[in-house]
Amino acid sequence: MKIDLNMSKTNLLTIFMALSALILTGCNSRSDIGEPRQNIEAAEEVYSIGVNAYLWRATLDTLSFMPMATVDHESGTILTDWKVNPDDTTERSKVDVFIVGKELRADALRISVHRESLQNGNWVAIEPRAQAASQINTAILVQARLLRRDNAPPTN
Repeated sequence: MKIDLNMSKTNLLTIFMALSALILTGCNSRSDIGEPRQNIEAAEEVYSIGVNAYLWRATLDTLSFMPMATVDHESGTILTDWKVNPDDTTERSKVDVFIVGKELRADALRISVHRESLQNGNWVAIEPRAQAASQINTAILVQARLLRRDNAPPTN
C-alpha cells in the first residue's frame, strides 16, 4: 500500500478510524462481511421505534465516539455535539443524521457533516472533508446489514 505523505494527519486518522470500526464490527462470533449465512430470512423493515431499527442501531454504534446532542428514535434524528479533533485542537466537527426511510437502503439516510476551525478565538465554519458524509453513510450501512444478518431467524 502506497501512502501519500502529503495527506494530513487528520485524513489518516479518519481513514484509520473508519477501518478500525469496520474491523471491530467483526470481533464477535460473526462470519466475514462477504460470507453469507445459510438458511436465513432477514426482515428489511423493522421499525417498531418509528424508523428502521437496523439503521438506528448502526448509526448510534458508528457515531458512538462523538458526544450526542439530540437523539429521537420516533423522528429518526441523531445530532452529535461538537467533537474537537484530538490531533488538531483548532478544528472540530459534528454530524447530523436523519433516518428518513423505513427500509434498509442508502437513500433512507440524510447525513450532514459540519466542520469548524478556530481562527482568532472564534469558531469559523469551513468545508467538511471530501467524502466524509459518504464514508459515514457507508459505515452505517455496513453495520446495519451485519445487524440484520445476525438477527435473522433461521428458516427451514
